[in-house]
Amino acid sequence: MKLSIEKLDLGGRRVFLRADLNAPLEQGAISDDTRLRGVVPTIRYALEHGASVVLASHLGRPKGATEPKYSLKPVAERLSALLAMEVPLAPDCVGPETEALAHGLAVGQVLLLENLRFHPEEEANDDGFAQRLAALADVYVNDAFAAAHRAHASIAAITRYLKPAAAGLLMQRELSALTRILEAPERPLTAVLGGAKVSDKIALVEHLLSRVDALLIGGGMAFTFLRALGHGVGKSLVEPDRIDTARAALETARRRGVQVVLPVDAVVAAGLDSPSGRAVSIREIPANQMGLDLGPLSVDRFAATLKGAKTIVWNGPMGVFEKAPFAAGTVALARAVADASAFSVIGGGDTVAAVNQAGVAERIGYISTAGGAFLEFLEGRALPGVEALTEA
Repeated sequence: MKLSIEKLDLGGRRVFLRADLNAPLEQGAISDDTRLRGVVPTIRYALEHGASVVLASHLGRPKGATEPKYSLKPVAERLSALLAMEVPLAPDCVGPETEALAHGLAVGQVLLLENLRFHPEEEANDDGFAQRLAALADVYVNDAFAAAHRAHASIAAITRYLKPAAAGLLMQRELSALTRILEAPERPLTAVLGGAKVSDKIALVEHLLSRVDALLIGGGMAFTFLRALGHGVGKSLVEPDRIDTARAALETARRRGVQVVLPVDAVVAAGLDSPSGRAVSIREIPANQMGLDLGPLSVDRFAATLKGAKTIVWNGPMGVFEKAPFAAGTVALARAVADASAFSVIGGGDTVAAVNQAGVAERIGYISTAGGAFLEFLEGRALPGVEALTEA
C-alpha cells in the first residue's frame, strides 16, 4: 500500500502535484478535458486542507525544446474555468522567476508550471533537474497514473529530494481498481483484449493466462490466433512472426483450463476505406478481403461469456472502430460489458471512446485514464511512478 494524500498534513505547505494534463488540442484549445477533470478532486482536496499547489505536467512530445504549440497555456485557461479560480502559468518549470512565483503562493492558490518536456532533463530522469523541481515545494503528490510507467525526473528522481511522496486521489483509485483485478478478483475473471497487434499484447496475454478464467480476443490481433489454428483469413492483419507465440499461448490456456473465445465470424471488406462490409464465417473469408470488425455471432458469443463473469477487464477495440462501418462490434461489446453483473475495468483511449460512444460510461466499474501504464501494470511490471511513492 502506498501513502495517500489523505494521510498528509497539508496545512501551510506547498504541494508539488504531478498530474497528467496531456489533453488533446484543436486550434489551440482543449478538445477533450477528461484528464483535466480527473485531477480536479486532488487539487481541491489539497486547497481545502490548507495547502497551495504547484501543478506540473507534460504536453505532447516537444523533444526537449521550447515549442509554443506545446505550451500549457490552454490547460491553464481550462483549469481556471474548472476550478472557478485563476490558475496562472509560470514562464518555465524551473528557474529563478518560477521559484519566486512558487514560493510566493498563498494558501489556496495554484500555479501551473510550463511543459516539463521543454527540458531534455525531464525524460532523462536527470538528478539535478529533479532537485530544481523539488525546490519549488514542501511535499510531493503524484496523480499521473497514465505517466507512471515513465522513469522521468518529475515522476521518479524528484522523490529522492521531496518526501514524503504520496499518491493523489486519482492515482489511488487507479491502483485500487487494478490491484483488485490482479490480487483479489471476484471470480470468474474475464479479460477482453483487442487492438491491432499481438506483439503489443503478447506479454499481457501471457501474464493474464495465469490469472483469468476466460480470455476473449478480438480486433486485428485475433487473426494471428485464428491463423495459428489453421484458418485462412484472407487479407486480414496477421503477424507471421507471432503465429508460433499465439499457438503456444493457446496451448498454455488449454493446459490451465482457461477458456479462450475467438471470433467465429467477421465483418469483411476490401479495405479500410470501404463504405460498408458484410459478415461472413471465419471459415469463409474471401482471399481478397480483410476482417475489420467482429461479426454478429461473435458479439453474441462474447456477450454470453461476459454474462457469467464477476470481474471484467477490457483493453482494445474489436475492429477498426474509428471507421463507422466497422464500429458496431466494439460498441455492442461495450454494451455487453455494461450489462454484465460484474465489476468492470476498462483502459486505453479507443476503449474509453467506445464506451462513451455506446453511452454506457456511467455503468462501467472503473474507467482508467491510462493506456501504456494500464497495460504495463496488468502485465505485472513495476511502474517507476508507483515504485517511487512512499509506503503507507
